[in-house]
Amino acid sequence: MKNIRQLERAFNGKKFDYVYHLAAEYGRWNGEDYYENLWETNAIGTKHMLRLQEKLKFRMIFFSSAEVYGDYNGTMTEDVMEKNPIIDTYQMNDYAITKWAGELMCMNSAKMFGTETVRVRPVNCYGPGEHYTPYRGFIPKFIYHSLHDRPYVVYRGHKRIIDYVGDTAATFANIVDNFIPGEVYNVAGKPEWERDIKEYSDIILNTVGKDDSHVTYEEAEPFTTNIKTIDCSKAIRDLKHDPKVTPEEGIRKTVEWMKWYYRIGD
Repeated sequence: MKNIRQLERAFNGKKFDYVYHLAAEYGRWNGEDYYENLWETNAIGTKHMLRLQEKLKFRMIFFSSAEVYGDYNGTMTEDVMEKNPIIDTYQMNDYAITKWAGELMCMNSAKMFGTETVRVRPVNCYGPGEHYTPYRGFIPKFIYHSLHDRPYVVYRGHKRIIDYVGDTAATFANIVDNFIPGEVYNVAGKPEWERDIKEYSDIILNTVGKDDSHVTYEEAEPFTTNIKTIDCSKAIRDLKHDPKVTPEEGIRKTVEWMKWYYRIGD
């Protein structure tokens, strides 16, 4: 993404009506350890995409993140970022900052060059197909460590909503059927799925069939929001967002995939 010539070759001689721009370096700790890659890909890479959009006139779906809300204390509706000074929605890591910078660039390009973009802010998407690295979200990390009897840390005081990849992808696919330039959407699981991260850990351990002897419990983790209460009413209204896969079912499917992928139990 940081090399404009590679992107130009991908678009050369082709015409696209819509482009989903998901390419990014992911995660707050990845962003701390490899900040140069994070900024080159997430910021400069997005600028490259916008230059191509300005030239080729495709509509774009830009993938931001709910991390842009930072430590906002309240229900995270899409207009939080417009109604509150940035100091009140203090973004707590470089990953979040690069995602907000990407949104700002999209909005600026729309104003200056008439580009048409929809922004989305996903929350803790998980499921089969996501292999393990130390920088992944907590669901694949907990599953991987549980399957391999490796220790992991659960931080108390954090609550999250997770969204199964199949549900998330269906909502994203619906954007092209009701594309509203300039709109931004939260995409997450159902509100009643908001749980303490320890509860998710317990579900994983129960699914894998392990106890918590390898789990260490610590107080709140630095550089991340304690509670993310997400409002998805706009996505429900415009994109038919309708998550169906419960955390229990989604985690079971993910555990099964990881067992297959890592040849556990063969």
